[in-house]
Formats: sequence, structure tokens, C-alpha cells
Amino acid sequence: MTLDLSSFSACDALVSLMVAVSASDSNIRTSELIAIERTVNHMPVFAEYDVGRIRAISQTVMSLFSEEDGLDALFGLIRDALPERLFGTAYALACDVAAADGKLPNDEAEMLREIRYELNINRLEAAAIELSAQLRHRTL
Repeated sequence: MTLDLSSFSACDALVSLMVAVSASDSNIRTSELIAIERTVNHMPVFAEYDVGRIRAISQTVMSLFSEEDGLDALFGLIRDALPERLFGTAYALACDVAAADGKLPNDEAEMLREIRYELNINRLEAAAIELSAQLRHRTL
């Protein structure tokens, strides 16, 4: 069940970026899924979000990943649905998912670079966001 893309919301865009980072290395880890669920359940930006949409968003992302220009289509959807003032928030959420398992495979690092580029996140802002995600997800 994929989503009707005409109803793609700003929150759907945020969820799709988190799912895209998790799926980018072809290995969606439990810790990453928990990070997405925790984020959606606790962040104010998702206060009115229907969590039942997460599954459809995930399937939509996976479907787009299997298409030749699917990543470009995904970023087009995200830019159309997400207000520019939330681009930094989107990158921060993506970094949190990437940091959730304590590893950053090359595929995830490349996806974060692509997100930075597509959302026009400057290098200084990106470095601060990346460091804060790493610090939040450190273990003893």
C-alpha cells in the first residue's frame, strides 16, 4: 500500500527523509526504526500527525528507491511539501536516524550528503547538526 502522493504533507516529508536514511544502506535496523517512531511520537512538529501513515510513507520511499529517477522524485516531493524553514529540522531528524545505531555506513553518509545538497544546508549548520546527533546517541 503506497500513499496517494497528492496528500503528501510536511510531516510525511520529514518521515520520508528519516526512512530514506535508514533504508539507504539496504539494512533497516531496529534501532533506526525505534528512532523514527520515538521522533514521531515525541516531537512537537508531529503533534497532529497520523502515525498510521508511517507504513505507507515507508512503502512509498522503498518504491521510489526501486525506480530509476526515484530519488530525484522523492526530493521533489519533499521540497514541495516541506516549508523551507523546516529544512534544517529535516536534516537534524535524518542525522538522528543515521546516528541511532552508532554506525554510519558509506551509503548513509552519502544519503546525508545528498540531503544537505538537496535542502541547501550550509556546511557550518550541517556540522553542528551532525555533531549534536552524534553526541545524543553516544553510549557508555
